[in-house]
Amino acid sequence: MKKWLMLLLTVLFAFTLAACTATDSSGDGDSDETETESEDNSSETNEEASGDDVTTLNLNNGQNPTSLDPPKGFDSASWNVLNNLMEGLTRLGKEHTPEAATAEDWKVSEDGTVYTFMIRDNAKWSNGDDVTAGDFVYAWKRLLDPETASPAAFLGYFIKGGEAFNKGEGSKEDVMVEAVSEKELKVTLEAPTGYFTHVISNPAFFPINESVATENPEWFAEADTFVGNGPFNLAEYNKDKDMLLKKNENYWDAETVTLDQVHFAMVDDTNTEYQLFESGDLDVSEIPSEMSEELINSDAVSITEQAGTYFYRFNVTEEPFQNEKIRKAFALAVDQQEIVEFVTKNKEQPAYGFVSYGFQDPSGNDFREQNGNMLETDPEKAKQLLEEGMKEEGYDELPEVTLTYNTSESHKAIAEALQQKFKTVLDVEIGLENTEWNVFLQDQKDLKHQLSRSSFLADYGDPINFLESFTSDSVMNRTGWSNDQYDQLIADAKAESNNEKRWELMYEAEKVLFEEMPIFPVHFYNHVFLNKDNVSDIIRHPVGYLELKWASKE
Repeated sequence: MKKWLMLLLTVLFAFTLAACTATDSSGDGDSDETETESEDNSSETNEEASGDDVTTLNLNNGQNPTSLDPPKGFDSASWNVLNNLMEGLTRLGKEHTPEAATAEDWKVSEDGTVYTFMIRDNAKWSNGDDVTAGDFVYAWKRLLDPETASPAAFLGYFIKGGEAFNKGEGSKEDVMVEAVSEKELKVTLEAPTGYFTHVISNPAFFPINESVATENPEWFAEADTFVGNGPFNLAEYNKDKDMLLKKNENYWDAETVTLDQVHFAMVDDTNTEYQLFESGDLDVSEIPSEMSEELINSDAVSITEQAGTYFYRFNVTEEPFQNEKIRKAFALAVDQQEIVEFVTKNKEQPAYGFVSYGFQDPSGNDFREQNGNMLETDPEKAKQLLEEGMKEEGYDELPEVTLTYNTSESHKAIAEALQQKFKTVLDVEIGLENTEWNVFLQDQKDLKHQLSRSSFLADYGDPINFLESFTSDSVMNRTGWSNDQYDQLIADAKAESNNEKRWELMYEAEKVLFEEMPIFPVHFYNHVFLNKDNVSDIIRHPVGYLELKWASKE
């Protein structure tokens, strides 16, 4: 069993046991993309500019965060920043398991459905206000409010009344999140959820200072109005260029934070990022794919696991991908092993299913290994399926196909490899189109793409998080695909209290997904970074977010 997952399951088992015995669960023990270019990414925020006594960690965030409003910034570019400016009731620790954070303690009811969190007396906002249970009630109900239109709202469906409110079928008052007192929060769940403390470490569940947000609904948009409760404060925010975070002296655990500042550049080109690393302007860098063979085994490289999948979405509402056989033909033409060996070259594992490695069922079997390969490269079968699909649709010639990706050299390289493979295997010429991230994402949501790249990074530590993305009403679906059987399997899995039965339902759901193939996976993610020798303890969780609370720079 992988170390991070063993630790995660150990902690989650402890939480489940707490639910059965109604004892205290202190926790004191151990959800995509980066694209925006900046011409001037230097900033007078390094040690030389700020003084020798100031320790500044220089990182690249790749692109401007989608939003620093917790329920709206639902991607890695936002999470990297938000997770260090704010904090939820729990926080993932060094060993990737949920720890007590803004909540110093919690209790779970005997049936596992009621959580009562005790918020620290010294939990403060960066403006000096107390963090209260009311701030969490306000934030979580806002997450679920349909007017917020949060892409992360589905994470709140664990809460009793949450889904009904979000879908316009219930009221805000029916959402079972209650401030028992100023420092005590009570949450009632729809069903026992042993991984709930992991779910609420997600930035979507961060509190919001209600008085600040009421006075200024755009509090999160500028550095001088931003109010957080995490290890760092937002000191400067130059959109599409850079941002500066400074240590938050009001943070309850400020003595643990050793960095004075964190400077984030926003460079969407890996080659430029690497040049900045080489020149000393960045302390961390990804590896340009063309330099992977040269650098991948360097002593400066760290490679860690990450629960997530790089994949492509078919738009099943547009020709020719309304046809299942044509979708499967394209999927079976892809050679995942070839892509990770010769294109990405970062030691990723090829993906032949959607749920990544690292999740183990009650019998100790890894989900990915137990459910097997959902598809495999098969050029001859791909040709046959294309011919059959075209015949079913009455095509003498396949309608024009455009593959769309958001601007990035690495995405471009994979897209070009697929373009060549479709030509070689299927004798199909496809066009390539790249667009800026925000435009790309909105068009994907609006089903304006035929075939488009995507990534999924797990929001919490359970396979259901991967699979719930493709239910008919999920904002994460973005394929136009709908299957009643699949929807029911996911709903049943979420309601199932017997863990063995729950996993069987998840295994079956993934099989249904690949029977109709609205997507095809390419590879599973990992974290591969070059680090300066004087930098340590930057935590990148397999399921979770960039963590700088413990980072140091000598």
